Amino acid sequence: MKGSHSGQRSKPRAGEKASAGDAVPLEGSASEEAVDAAADEAIEQEGFATAGRSGACLALIATPIGNLGDISARALDWLRQADAVACEDSRVSSRLLRHFGISKPLIPYHDHNADQMRPDLLRRLRDGARLALISDAGTPLISDPGYKLVRDAAAQGTAVTALPGPSAPIMALILSGLPTDRFLFAGFLPPKSAARRQIAAEFRDLRASLIFFETAPRLADSLGDLADILGDRPAAVTRELTKLYEEIRRGTLSELAAHYREAGPPRGEIVLVIAPPTAETAAAFDLDAALIDALGRMSVKDAAATVAAASGEKKRLVYARALELAQKTPASRADHRPDGDDA
Repeated sequence: MKGSHSGQRSKPRAGEKASAGDAVPLEGSASEEAVDAAADEAIEQEGFATAGRSGACLALIATPIGNLGDISARALDWLRQADAVACEDSRVSSRLLRHFGISKPLIPYHDHNADQMRPDLLRRLRDGARLALISDAGTPLISDPGYKLVRDAAAQGTAVTALPGPSAPIMALILSGLPTDRFLFAGFLPPKSAARRQIAAEFRDLRASLIFFETAPRLADSLGDLADILGDRPAAVTRELTKLYEEIRRGTLSELAAHYREAGPPRGEIVLVIAPPTAETAAAFDLDAALIDALGRMSVKDAAATVAAASGEKKRLVYARALELAQKTPASRADHRPDGDDA
């Protein structure tokens, strides 16, 4: 009937060439379903070969960070085919595998046993095993052990592949509303204020967005330390990513610090994203970095005098800022008297 469309063009008439859009029937009685099945099988087999499925292989497999629906079909297929699964916590990983009806030997591989377990995993790979490496959540090796296993597996000639998927730092970055063209992920912030401030000073002039993990009890204090050293930059606190109570709170570092001091520690796992410096903020906080470094080695008076001489700033202003920083930085010689005399 005129105007109807079956979704498939007829076979070209004699003398016509088949175009890319023509669906030419196969010889015999093969159905469209059979064609699709054959194509799927070809793609699947190509994927197996790419992943080293014909021999020994170490596969780095990303797992959900909260929502089980985020695991990929390739990841599940590889887990079903693996001879064993190296995992961070066997209790966590067994629940994940059980949810998808997968039963595999689990080999704990974490910070505390990696040096002892790595030789055994490498031996298994040399013997032809197909091993999967997963973390409790997210992409393996990102703030988790594993890079030495990858390095040594590659060095002994074992195929290594990766099945990409969820990653909390990347998700936090793209949800933050902050620049994504250059970024640095630096794992967990140190638990002590002095160490946090030192880390912040190291990254202060880096022209990139900064990404950190942080725990809820330390969040407000960390935001305050970062504001002091980095300047009051735009930032985002993300938590419970992919879960029911996912939240992204945006503001300056000082605004976020004030919010969490008043509201108390939030629930869930937290990723913090901080904007890169502007030219103005980078220049404005060179003085603080110099003072923090000096305060770690000398009295407040001497630190102020040294930095004032180096910067050309008025000594009175530098001294006042040095006093403020000394009170906030436990690792400095803040316990020394302002005039520099030891108690």
